[in-house]
Amino acid sequence: MAKTFQKEESTTAVKLDQKDLAILKLLQHNARITVKEISEKVHLSTTPVYERIKWMEETGVIKQYATLLDHSKLNKELMVIVYVSLKQHNKTAGSKFVKAINDMSEVLECYSISGEFDFMLKVVSENMNDYYDFHVNRLSEIENIGNVQSVFVMGVVKQTHVMV
Repeated sequence: MAKTFQKEESTTAVKLDQKDLAILKLLQHNARITVKEISEKVHLSTTPVYERIKWMEETGVIKQYATLLDHSKLNKELMVIVYVSLKQHNKTAGSKFVKAINDMSEVLECYSISGEFDFMLKVVSENMNDYYDFHVNRLSEIENIGNVQSVFVMGVVKQTHVMV
């Protein structure tokens, strides 16, 4: 399970220097790298590296540490991008949708978007029958669903979590 840091989220940007960015880059490529290994690569002693990482966790720059999985090795061969529009657009309706989506393990990501649709979901399933079951018996049962459009991923061209 991913370790999540429960710190109140702020939209204020945090000032990072080159050493902070170097540390983040190393952690994004390998979250299991030790503080000692990081300190050797960024040319700082272990204490300041540890303090910088702790500070970035506390300020929310580092939200969590996670393990990336190969979905095909877990029998989740089908990836679907699902666009969803709601019938009603109010805080209550949106909150109910978001709560329902957060409880669905098939949904890896959910974005609130602009345009014709209100939300974009990234969903993984074992196969087309599994996705059909998810779509008909779970997603479509959420109150206030208007329109749903499914786009099936034929191949992944680029997939990364590295930002810096």
